[in-house]
Amino acid sequence: MTRRLRIEDLLDITVPEQPALSPDGQCVAYVLRSLDAVADSTERNIWLADSTGRSARQLTFGNADSSPVWSPDGEHLSFLHESDGQVSLRIMTLENENVERLGNLPWGASKPTWSPDGSKLAFAALVCVMDTEDGAASSVAHHTDAPVVADGRDYQSDGLGLLGEMRRQLHVFELETGKYSQLTHGDWHVRDPQWSPDGRHLAFAAGPAVDNDASLAAPAHIIAIGVPDAMPTLVGAADQVVSAVGWSAEGDALFAVTSRPVGHAHLEWLPLDGSPTRNLTRSLDRNVMAGAPAYPGAPPQLSDSGKGLLFCVRDRGCTHLYEVDIDGGEPRPVLRGDGLVVSELSVAGDTAVIVLKTPTSFGEIVSVDLADGTTRVWTHHGSNFADVELFPRLERAFTTSDGTVVVGWLIRDPERSGPQPLLLDIHGGPHNAWNGAADDVNLYHQELVARGWTVLLLNVRGSDGYGEQFYKAALGRWGDADAPDFLESLDQLVAEGVADANRLAVTGYSYGGYMTCYLTSRDQRFAAAVAGGVVSDLRSLAGTSDSGQLLSERELGGPMWTDPRRYEAMSPLSMVEHVTTPTLILHGADDLRCPVGQATQWHNALCELGVESRLVLYPGGSHLFTDVGQPSHRIDFNRRIVDWVEEHANAVDSVPVPFPSSQPLK
Repeated sequence: MTRRLRIEDLLDITVPEQPALSPDGQCVAYVLRSLDAVADSTERNIWLADSTGRSARQLTFGNADSSPVWSPDGEHLSFLHESDGQVSLRIMTLENENVERLGNLPWGASKPTWSPDGSKLAFAALVCVMDTEDGAASSVAHHTDAPVVADGRDYQSDGLGLLGEMRRQLHVFELETGKYSQLTHGDWHVRDPQWSPDGRHLAFAAGPAVDNDASLAAPAHIIAIGVPDAMPTLVGAADQVVSAVGWSAEGDALFAVTSRPVGHAHLEWLPLDGSPTRNLTRSLDRNVMAGAPAYPGAPPQLSDSGKGLLFCVRDRGCTHLYEVDIDGGEPRPVLRGDGLVVSELSVAGDTAVIVLKTPTSFGEIVSVDLADGTTRVWTHHGSNFADVELFPRLERAFTTSDGTVVVGWLIRDPERSGPQPLLLDIHGGPHNAWNGAADDVNLYHQELVARGWTVLLLNVRGSDGYGEQFYKAALGRWGDADAPDFLESLDQLVAEGVADANRLAVTGYSYGGYMTCYLTSRDQRFAAAVAGGVVSDLRSLAGTSDSGQLLSERELGGPMWTDPRRYEAMSPLSMVEHVTTPTLILHGADDLRCPVGQATQWHNALCELGVESRLVLYPGGSHLFTDVGQPSHRIDFNRRIVDWVEEHANAVDSVPVPFPSSQPLK
C-alpha cells in the first residue's frame, strides 16, 4: 500500500554524493548524506559499492567524512574528517580498512588530489595571511573574535561567512616525509588544484589582483612542484572566471570551465604554448555546469583515452551529461532525458559514475558505459521510500502576450478536479531553474498537493537551460521583464479552471523572495505570500550583500549611483504601500548574500502599513540553510509555508472574484 510524502520524511532521506570510481572501474567510494534528528545535524560517512551488485557497505563512521579520492594504485582512499571545528586529512588502506591521520587543517581544505606516482597530495586550504615587516605573507593563528578589516583587500567571502584575513592557498603533502608545503602566498584565493600527467606541475584557478573582491576574475594558472620560490604562470585570458580546470592527457594544455561577466559558462581548451584558446561548447548554446550548492553539475573529465571531454550542461532546467572531442566538433549527449539531473562525475576507462536524480528518485549512484551508453544503478538508498508515491511534476508551456514561451511544471493530484488553491513558487538565482526531478528540499510541494492544492513552478525569463538570449533577458530589468511571465501564466490557469482566482498564494526564496515582494507590491491578487531569503531594496543590497559588486555589475546594469531611479523602480520597497497580502518572511539570521536587514525592512514596512506580517529568523542560518541547515530549521521552514498559505489562502471562500490586470503597476 502506498502513501504520500510528508515534510517529516525529510529526516529519513539519505542521498549519495561525491562518488569516486576506483582506477580499475570496479568500485565506487562515495559519501552518504543523512540527517540526525537527535543531534539536529547533517551526517556524512563514506560508503563503498562494487560492480558485483552486492549491497553497498559503510567504510567510515565519523559522521563528518567527505571528499574520498583513490590513490593511483587503487589501494588507498584519502578523505577529510571534521571534528570539533577541526579538519584532518586521513588515508584508509582498503585491504584492512586501517585509517591513518595525516594532520590537521584547522580551517578546512578542498578535496585532496593524488600525484600520479601516489607520493603526494595537493589541496587548497585556508591560512591567515598578514603582512610582515619584509612584506612577505605568513600563516598565523586566527582568532574568531578579531575585528574584520574591510579595506578592499581583506574583505572576502565564501558565500557563507566573512573570511577577513583568511586566504585559500595551495598546499602539497608528502606522504613519505609527512611534510606540508605551502606553494602560493599573497592576497588571492586558490581553487581546487589538479596534477599534470607527469606530476611536475599543478593547475589551479585563482584571482591574484589586489582588488579581486571587486574584479571577480579567477583565471587559470600552473605552478612547478619542487622548484624553490616557484611563481604561478597565467594560462589563458586574465579576465576569465575559471570554475574548474584539468589537464590534457599529454600535459600540453588545460581544459577549463570559464565565464566572463554575463552569460553562459563554456568549456575551453587552453594550450600551454600560448596558441589561441578554443571554445569547445560555443555551438551548444547551453550553460556548462561545473557544480555548486543548488546548481548541479560536475567538473569536466577526460574520456576516450584523453581524446574527449565529459561535461555537464543545463538543459530546460535539467542537468545532462555531454561529451565533446578535444579537437572540436559538435558536443553530443551521453545521458539526457526529461526529469534527469546529473551531479558529480568520476571516470575510469570506459566507465563514468554520476549521482542521478529522476522524477521518482532523490538521487543514486549510476554508472554509464561510455562505449554503448547503457546505465546501471549501483546504490539503492531510496528503497526505504518504496511505499511512497510522489505527485509528479507535469511539464507544460505558457505563451505570454509578447509571444515568449515560458516552460513550467504543475504538481496536482490527478484524482482531484476543478479549480484549486494554487501556490506559485519562484526559484532563486535569478539564473537557476526548476526541473522535473524529485525534490528533497521543497517538501511542502508534496504536502500541499496532498491537501488539495496545485503548485506551479515556472522557468521565466532569466532562467537557465533555454539558451543565452533567454538567460540574459532580465538583466537590468529585474521584475519588469519577468513579472508578466508569472502573472499571465496564472491568468491562463484561472481561465482554464485549474486555479481558483480567490485562492492564490506566492512564495519563493532568494531571487524568488525578491519576486514575491515585487509581485505583491504591484499586484493584489494573492491571498497569501511567503518570502524567503528576502531582497526588498536593491539600493541597500548593493552595498551590504557579500555579492553586491557581482549583482550590481552583472545583473542590475551597473552601480546604484549610475541609475538610482532604475534601482528604485526595480525595488519592491519603492511600492510597498500597495501591498495588501498577508506575508510570512523566513530568513537566515546569518545570511550574508541577502542580509537580514532586507527582511526586517520589508516586515517593518508591512507592519506600519497594517498588513499582517510575521518575521521568522533562523539562528545561525546562512543563505543556504534551506538546503544544508539544521534539520529542525529545514522542517520548520517547510511546515510554516504550509500552515501560512492554508490559513490565509485556502480558508477564503472560493467564489471567483475579479482580480487586477496582469500588467504590474508602474
